[in-house]
Amino acid sequence: MNESLHGQLHRVQTFLAVVDFASYTRAAQYLGISKAMASLHVKTLEQVLATPLLTRTTRHIALTETGQDLYDEFKGIVANIDTAFDNVLHGRNRVSGKLRISSTAEYAQAYILPLLPLFTARYPEVRLSYHFNSSLNDLVAEKLDLVIRLGHLADSGFKGRQLADYGIVLVASPVLLASLAVAQPEDLAACPWIGNSNLAGPPAWTFGHPRRGEVQVRMTPGHESNSATAIRAMALAGLGLAVLPEWMVLDDLADERLLRVLPEYSLARQPVHVLFPNSPHLPRKSRVFIDFLAEHLGHA
Repeated sequence: MNESLHGQLHRVQTFLAVVDFASYTRAAQYLGISKAMASLHVKTLEQVLATPLLTRTTRHIALTETGQDLYDEFKGIVANIDTAFDNVLHGRNRVSGKLRISSTAEYAQAYILPLLPLFTARYPEVRLSYHFNSSLNDLVAEKLDLVIRLGHLADSGFKGRQLADYGIVLVASPVLLASLAVAQPEDLAACPWIGNSNLAGPPAWTFGHPRRGEVQVRMTPGHESNSATAIRAMALAGLGLAVLPEWMVLDDLADERLLRVLPEYSLARQPVHVLFPNSPHLPRKSRVFIDFLAEHLGHA
């Protein structure tokens, strides 16, 4: 590769990183160069193309129209170059590299972490980097390959695949439930609730009954959290009604620390998705992990 093309590729990679991180400092740290060098790479690229690619303010970096075109054009090209090098260095049939994945702590502890020894035994050259997180972070900016998320999520620019589903239940502490007059779903609107701040859309639940059909109830959370563990703790403390994964509260229900509210009504099962960047290339390490999860979690 001649020096001119080599230099241009370095500049394009720097430009892509600056856009992905929305920061010269973070892009430079990721690439292992100085902030001044990152800035020089982008400025040189703009000089070569004779047009600005980024607009800069003290707090914000935005793409110009030409910058957006360049980003869209080169993002997939650079990913394919990386893939080609990986195929040559490691062989097309080998799976290797660091796989950065994220999930909510509760679901991971119950379902994902027990599977990891099986995965690493099958693919010993993959190094796992596991992050517990309950919010949907920017996959690109956080440099994650895959995130596993529960429930119906807001629309995003990510691609996804459903892996499984799970049951959810409405619960309350015995003391709180004894103080409430709840005979039908419509009574729930006036009750104290503990909300999940991760959920998309207005806070509402649809309760189904085998004979009476469906009733939608809108809730007004008095307390909320983005952690299912915290929501469970608040429910145990009697701070409000809570909708929680059934697998999280089986022991609480068995020991009557929590009680089912309107047990003759059911809530719809919730999906488990794996999300990944919307790019032309899905790395082999990501693809085999997604297939592995689908195989073991029961939703191909």
